[in-house]
Amino acid sequence: MRKDITLVAEPRSSRGKNEARRLRVQGFTPAIMYGADKDPVAVAVSPKEITKILRSNTGHNTIFNLSVTGGETTPVMIIDWEHEPVKESLLHIDLKRIDPAKRMIVKIPVHITGEAKGVKIQGGLLEIANRQIEVECLPDDIPEAFDVDVADLGLNQAIRASQLPMTASMKLIAPADTVIVHVVSLKAEEVVAVEEGADKTAEPEVVKKGKKEEEAAAPAADKKKK
Repeated sequence: MRKDITLVAEPRSSRGKNEARRLRVQGFTPAIMYGADKDPVAVAVSPKEITKILRSNTGHNTIFNLSVTGGETTPVMIIDWEHEPVKESLLHIDLKRIDPAKRMIVKIPVHITGEAKGVKIQGGLLEIANRQIEVECLPDDIPEAFDVDVADLGLNQAIRASQLPMTASMKLIAPADTVIVHVVSLKAEEVVAVEEGADKTAEPEVVKKGKKEEEAAAPAADKKKK
């Protein structure tokens, strides 16, 4: 989804671990911008501004303008990013130039709303199988999210990818029968668990019984020999 955001970036003339370390000390994060049949450009960006975008409603699907000092200003999207495992600070960012006229494949978040009747009335359990669905569309048609209302979802029923509304230039890429959310029976699961538990406890009893019979048979065999 396109946003009216312009992020200023500084060009980088050198790369490597030492350069990246120096940039982070200065409060920047190294990044690379590529795509749209143009040469890659190494830049430094504000980690705070990137984090704001990643934490926004549209997240990494946000299309914003990147203005490189002394260079180009172009719409981009965050394609990949790396966090420091302990401090969780941004270590590196991949930015892709976006051509508004070219279709692209993106993963759209799925937001579940409502309380399923299969849970509320029928005592089932709501399971979310997929929290994002892959679609293809023009950049300006990327939705913020798919809102899925499960209020009418009954026991042993499911909502699949084919039921999501494909608007404007959107085309479903994920398999149509992909389950997004369904309501499963709790009782069936409990019965299976009990049966499995019974089988496991029965095995040692059989072993013990066989062992006792063998022990009893041994003295009898010795008496016959004598």
